[in-house]
Amino acid sequence: MSGIGRWSLGIGVGLLVGAVLCAVLNLVPVAVITGLLGLVALGVAGYDAIYNWLDRADSRRREARARREREGLQGR
Repeated sequence: MSGIGRWSLGIGVGLLVGAVLCAVLNLVPVAVITGLLGLVALGVAGYDAIYNWLDRADSRRREARARREREGLQGR
């Protein structure tokens, strides 16, 4: 996860905690707005995590393909 993803995760968790606190204090409009912003931040963090995971998987796949090609050329 990149720096933006970690930052978004921390902000999102903080906003959701704030939303729960606002809901307990009966500040419903503030809780709704804070909760929605928290969910958006968590969505950004999730997207970043999946993007980085797929990028690492693609680089492993390319590395394995290059290794197979190298071994095939050495066998001849």
